[in-house]
Amino acid sequence: MEKLQEGIVLEVTGNIAKVKTSRHSDCENCGACPGNTAMVLDARNPVGAQKGQRVAIEIQEIGMLKAAFIVYVLPLIAAVVGAVAGNYLAGSMQAEPVWYQSGGGLIAFGLSMVYIKYFDRNARTNDKMQPVITRILS
Repeated sequence: MEKLQEGIVLEVTGNIAKVKTSRHSDCENCGACPGNTAMVLDARNPVGAQKGQRVAIEIQEIGMLKAAFIVYVLPLIAAVVGAVAGNYLAGSMQAEPVWYQSGGGLIAFGLSMVYIKYFDRNARTNDKMQPVITRILS
């Protein structure tokens, strides 16, 4: 399923256009980003839109859900798994489990942050994750 939005092309560089668009209802409900109701995003431009034109943008919803899961849920799961692993390690070493649980949780959380950074870099170059201009409206 796709999410359609409208926006205005601010500039075009090669096959990528910077488009100013209003936030959709998911963005408004989240509230994680500060600022006004407009955002600027880079979108693939297969239709050849030019600066100042109003365009329709398509964003793959599955990509948005995957990104939201990785950014918000993965660190929590990693911290819990790390704490459980630390607990088992402490039990096998017959040591105080609190320090092992805390250390395991922090290490796993840190590794999830490294993975998020890696995912972010790859998502920027992945065509399936990038918004696409589907048509010129005016």
